[in-house]
Amino acid sequence: MKYRSVFDIIGPVMIGPSSSHTAGAARIGRAARHLFGRQPSQVDIYLYGSFKSTYKGHGTDVAIVGGILDYDTFDDRIRQSLIKAEEEGISVRIHEEQAGADHPNTAKVRMQDGQDQLELTGISIGGGKVEITELNGFPLRLSGNHPAIVLLHHDRYGAIASATGILAKEKINIGRMEVSRTAAGEAAMMVIEVDQNIPDTVMEQLEVADHITQAARISD
Repeated sequence: MKYRSVFDIIGPVMIGPSSSHTAGAARIGRAARHLFGRQPSQVDIYLYGSFKSTYKGHGTDVAIVGGILDYDTFDDRIRQSLIKAEEEGISVRIHEEQAGADHPNTAKVRMQDGQDQLELTGISIGGGKVEITELNGFPLRLSGNHPAIVLLHHDRYGAIASATGILAKEKINIGRMEVSRTAAGEAAMMVIEVDQNIPDTVMEQLEVADHITQAARISD
């Protein structure tokens, strides 16, 4: 693995004790919050492997909920996130999963508010870095460490061009792009990592672009 700076090795500025089990967990929760777009009323957190075994001592559950409250890894409020979630009317349930997972530091976050739901699976790969591996049943590979756009769309010709055309017009550079679909001609998803946070005006354009059914973003 190549590191761009010393901070990739020692991890981010964070509330401890563990970059993998605390900072990484917070980033998984925060990615879920940004993609959901608002505060949920109900959260179910499923912990696997090492996360399941050590979460009480390492505060993994506290960190994920802190991320869902949109706290960054260094925010002191993370320590009180379970209390704050209760105060804000968020029902949080923690599930210790017995099933195996491909990575020992795996968490699945299921969020709901009314009829709207989101299910996200993430892994903490060390040094505070994470990968989002599944979103609403779509497999993907999203780092969570860069601004990104997630677009649900109909699997039609022109859908990708309509999104990338808007980004080109707004001079937003694409760092990485991934496309997946359930089946030919059915639901599909684009994941686009970019070099800068996406402003509201661009999101508004993407939401009404040809064949796009839903747009969400992850910001720094």
